Amino acid sequence: MSDIADLEIFARVVAAESLSAAGREMGLSPAVVSKRLKRLEDRLGTRLIQRTTRRIALTEAGQGFHERVVAILASVEEAEAYLTRRSTAARGTLKVSAPTSFGRLHIAPHLGRFLDAHAELSVNLVLSDEFVDIVGEGFDVAVRIAELTDSSLVARRLAPVRRVLCAAPAYLARRGTPESLADLAGHELLAAQHQDPWRLEGPGGPVVVRATGRLRTNSSEVVREAVVAGLGIALRSTWDVGPELSDGRLAVVLPAYRTSRAAVHAVYPSRQFLPAKVRLFIEHLAGLYGPQPYWDEGLAAVLGG
Repeated sequence: MSDIADLEIFARVVAAESLSAAGREMGLSPAVVSKRLKRLEDRLGTRLIQRTTRRIALTEAGQGFHERVVAILASVEEAEAYLTRRSTAARGTLKVSAPTSFGRLHIAPHLGRFLDAHAELSVNLVLSDEFVDIVGEGFDVAVRIAELTDSSLVARRLAPVRRVLCAAPAYLARRGTPESLADLAGHELLAAQHQDPWRLEGPGGPVVVRATGRLRTNSSEVVREAVVAGLGIALRSTWDVGPELSDGRLAVVLPAYRTSRAAVHAVYPSRQFLPAKVRLFIEHLAGLYGPQPYWDEGLAAVLGG
C-alpha cells in the first residue's frame, strides 16, 4: 500500500504544477520530491507524471490516479479531524475558482470575515471566466454561474441569478428604444466572444438571440463598461449592474424578456466526506447570498417586481 506522505507529495506536485513549488510548500528539496515521486511510480509500476525542464503533465494513468488520491486525502483529513475532535475547524489552504467579475465584487470583499473566523486557514482565490477542471487542477471548490447540467461533481445552489437586457439612457435616446425582439436587429448588441447566445424567457416562451455588434472582446468586464458608456445593449446580471440600474445609469430594455434559470452554485468533487474548510466556505457564501441576494435589494421597481 502506498505511503500516505507519498500520495500527498504527488497531489501537491499536481496542484502546484512544479516539483520545486510543491517542495517549498512542504519544506522539502526538489531532489527529495523527485525521489519520492519515483518511489511511488516504482511501487505502482507505472509513470504518473511526464517531466520536462519547464513543466509537468499527468499521464493518462496519472490523471485517473490523481482523482482518486484527492478523494483519499480528503477522507484522511476528515478522519483525523474527527478523531481529534476538530471536525468543525478549517485548516490548511482552500483553493477556490470563481468568475472574474463575480469574484471581485461578491467574494473578495467578504473574505476578511471568513479568514478572521478561521485563523488556521488560508485562501487561494483564482479568478477566471473559463470552466476549470476542478479535480485536475487541484481546486477544493468552484463558484459557477450557470444552468448546470448533470456531471460527476456535486453542486449546491447559493443564489438565483437574474439577467436583463439593458442600455444607457443616452444610447436609447440616440438610437431609439426597442419595442420588440425584432427591433434588436437594428441595434448594437454587446457580448463577449465566448458568451453563448442570449437565451431569454418571454411571454411566448423561450427565445434565442444571437448578439452581434461592432465591438469584439473576450472580456465580460469590457462589455459591462461598454454598455454603461452607451455603446449598445447588453444582457447583464443584476449582481453585476445593480447599482447602475438603481441610479439610472442603465435602463431595462424589453422588460418582458429576461433569464432566471441560471444560478450561483458552489461546485466541488463528489466525496463521501466533505472537508471542513470546504463546508464552512460554502456555508459562508450561502449565508451571504441566499434566495433573495443583497444585490437585488431595491431593484423591484426597476425590474417590474
